[in-house]
Amino acid sequence: MVDFGRVLTAMITPFREDGSVNYDVAAELAVHLASNGTDTIVVCGTTGESPSLTWDEEYQLFSVVVQAVQGKALVIAGCGSNSTKEAIAATQKAATIGVHGTLQVVPYYNKPPQAGLYQHFQAIAQATPELPILLYNVPGRTGQNLLPQTVARLAEIDNIVGIKESSGNLDQASELRRLTPADFPIYSGDDYLTLPLLAVGAKGVVSVASHVVGNQLQQMVRAFESGQIQSAREIHLQLFPLFKALFATTNPIPIKKALNLLGWKVGSTRLPLTEADPEVSQKLERVLQELNLQKSNN
Repeated sequence: MVDFGRVLTAMITPFREDGSVNYDVAAELAVHLASNGTDTIVVCGTTGESPSLTWDEEYQLFSVVVQAVQGKALVIAGCGSNSTKEAIAATQKAATIGVHGTLQVVPYYNKPPQAGLYQHFQAIAQATPELPILLYNVPGRTGQNLLPQTVARLAEIDNIVGIKESSGNLDQASELRRLTPADFPIYSGDDYLTLPLLAVGAKGVVSVASHVVGNQLQQMVRAFESGQIQSAREIHLQLFPLFKALFATTNPIPIKKALNLLGWKVGSTRLPLTEADPEVSQKLERVLQELNLQKSNN
């Protein structure tokens, strides 16, 4: 049983001006995250623009980040696909690179029924029994919801070890907690819902905001765990404007803008995603100033 910790960062993928992946900055950013509140780095998830990356770029990113944070943080590789065969091949390749786990998103576009979802994740788990799997439910992007009853069945498979729950539905999170074992971790997939989900039994968050406030998120989760509810609430409310600003338009457009504003040369997003518009940029500048976040030297 692997412990991915409380704060997992869904890391962005830095690009150069010519649009190629900037592996050097990826390594630097990964080390920075591991030193600033992140327990586990999730590479090539939604925030990492996985739909716009080639598999070769993804495998290289897995390798670069694993080497960069050795001993400082765990690494989860985003290997999901709407093709079960392709997801299995990607997961098997990632396992040879030395990642500590894999993120498997609900198959998108083809909208399989719950029986198909169960068999999809079961097949991946059976193909790589040595590699822990974190399920990823994000119906707003995939068009299909992984129901709590299906998750409960999947939780019985040894190497399916938790879920990133991004339905935005507190009822569903409560039902998930009711139906799954107490040691099956539920992670909020939305920063602004981390504290509410902790209250119904979540363990932590797969975060976007942790790129810039990872230490504060760790403090919030630890405060909640130790019964300091008022302190956790104060941190949540202080960070809430940032949580909302980072999703003022499609993720990861705002977080890449925020990192660039803070001195990280992470480049733009790849098409079909675009640059942050002036309104979003101004909102981010204002929130970053209010939180007194300092510019990096990178």
